[in-house]
Amino acid sequence: MIETEALVHAYGGRRALDGVTFDVKPQEIFGLLGPNGGGKTTLFRILSTLMRPTGGRARVVGHDTVAEAAAVRRGIGVVFQSPSLDRKLTAFENLYYQAQIHGFTFKETRERAREMLARVGLSDRAGDVVERLSGGMRRRVELAKGMLHRPRLLLLDEPSTGLDPGGRRDLWTYLSAIRDADGVTSLVTTHLMEEAEKCDRVAILDRGKVVALGTPAELVAQVGGDVLTLDTRDPEPLAKEIGQRLGLAAKAIEGRVRIEQASGHELIPRLVQAFPGRIDAVRLGRPTLEDVFIRKTGHRFWSEGEGGALGR
Repeated sequence: MIETEALVHAYGGRRALDGVTFDVKPQEIFGLLGPNGGGKTTLFRILSTLMRPTGGRARVVGHDTVAEAAAVRRGIGVVFQSPSLDRKLTAFENLYYQAQIHGFTFKETRERAREMLARVGLSDRAGDVVERLSGGMRRRVELAKGMLHRPRLLLLDEPSTGLDPGGRRDLWTYLSAIRDADGVTSLVTTHLMEEAEKCDRVAILDRGKVVALGTPAELVAQVGGDVLTLDTRDPEPLAKEIGQRLGLAAKAIEGRVRIEQASGHELIPRLVQAFPGRIDAVRLGRPTLEDVFIRKTGHRFWSEGEGGALGR
């Protein structure tokens, strides 16, 4: 469904994408996970034909995104992060006019609009003005709009923005349903770990590069064991001493010490006893996609003050 090869895009002297290569298979939900500034939005714009890459190439639904942009657009549905609905029109009217843009006949236009509202569970709200709908309902209308012309591939840019937990669950239920019932492939950009974990496969982006690619389970298995995070006032010296005295691979990362260790709970008493007064707090957990990110990049998913840390 999607093939990228050594994709590059530069803004002046800065490379937003730096040799990105990956593929998306038919009938899978594929996640692009990365922090803000990691390259997700630029990549999304290239795949949706809104931007030409500086170098490399991308093929979407079998067509080159530059040379065959019109053919790509016919085969994809796009749900942007920013709302694209007319808030003064009803849910039905938004779909009705979108169907006309796609060239449907009068009869097809009405039938398709009603069908898609039913698919997203909004038949009873078809006549409601969009500005009166909840955020979750608006997002469902956006999804219906993107699926109106029966695309083979759905591209979604941060689709859960503004949704409450219930709205997020509904979104992922719908993506799974159209994959299983209609064979629709979805590509989702996200900065949320819990969303990426719901994908069939994930590409983790950082600073314009793909640093990890695979199923969530495969990626987490690369870390293995438990992850211990130590709060301390002297992370660099402490990490070095842990390595010297206990023979452990400890790393100082952004003000904390991080250790990957099987049966990590057994290590905690040894650490506290060996370094009395130097460890303020210890957190123990199973590996997550953030731990994969840290292992691949050497830094946390979010820096302090940049939207808050996810996980550890």
